[in-house]
Amino acid sequence: MPHLDIGELVLFSIALVAAAVNGAIGYGFSSLTVPVALLYFPNRMLAPALVMIELAINASVVYLNRASFFAARRRAAPILLGLGPGILIGSLMLSRVDSAALKACTYAVLLPIVLLQTGGFRRPIQAETTAGFMLGAGVGALYATTTISGPPLAMMLKNQGLEKEHFRGTIGLVRVAETTLTAISYGWLGLYSAASFHLLLFIAPAVLIGLPLGAFIIRFMPVETFRRICMSFDAWVIGFGLARAIIRLDLLRPRNAYGLWIGIILFDLCLLVRYFAARRAAAPESETFLYRKIVNE
Repeated sequence: MPHLDIGELVLFSIALVAAAVNGAIGYGFSSLTVPVALLYFPNRMLAPALVMIELAINASVVYLNRASFFAARRRAAPILLGLGPGILIGSLMLSRVDSAALKACTYAVLLPIVLLQTGGFRRPIQAETTAGFMLGAGVGALYATTTISGPPLAMMLKNQGLEKEHFRGTIGLVRVAETTLTAISYGWLGLYSAASFHLLLFIAPAVLIGLPLGAFIIRFMPVETFRRICMSFDAWVIGFGLARAIIRLDLLRPRNAYGLWIGIILFDLCLLVRYFAARRAAAPESETFLYRKIVNE
């Protein structure tokens, strides 16, 4: 039996959890996998392996939501136009920027996006075409360096009030495009390696188990509650990774860096408490409305 180190075991475990989340809500695989996996593997080794896996995941999402393809393509068009330059910039950064600095930047960019999702932030954008192009460029750069794009894409599309099928179709279409372009860009820059292909041995089985598992689990709980719990877990992991990266770059003392992490956890818990309190308050109102409707009928 081959020897497995702790990093490989952790990679399989987090990929399994992340795949289940992706199977349930349509995104979240990389945003959960990367913050944990970066504690053991550098971006340059991890990203090419995840791109190959995500290409298959995203293609399956588009296929399953093919009925909404024509509606999705109009909304996805400006985002797709911005992807190209963003992916090229991100791929160049991945091949040249120091690994520790790249990790710190990754965590710093992801943390506010994830916390905004946990808090349920929404503010519809009027100039959606311009915002879509800018989002595409930013998402392309972020994806090429980290293979993460789900949180900012989901926040934008949820913010615009897309229905479930339209949301899944749009996000799947954008992510198929970005994974394809990123895979080509990685090949052009020579970023694929034997070490990256080795990681596929642990990621692929986890994905095959996790995707159908997540699709089964989500039948038994509210999607929004599940999503917010997952984003909270993500925020805690990102906060820990950010603290570790700050210590490694010698930007703060360990005590202060871990204090920042504790602060992130407390803030996230406040967001969760507010969400569940709002759900409890809304429940009696919905029951009263239903009762009145039955009586009036």
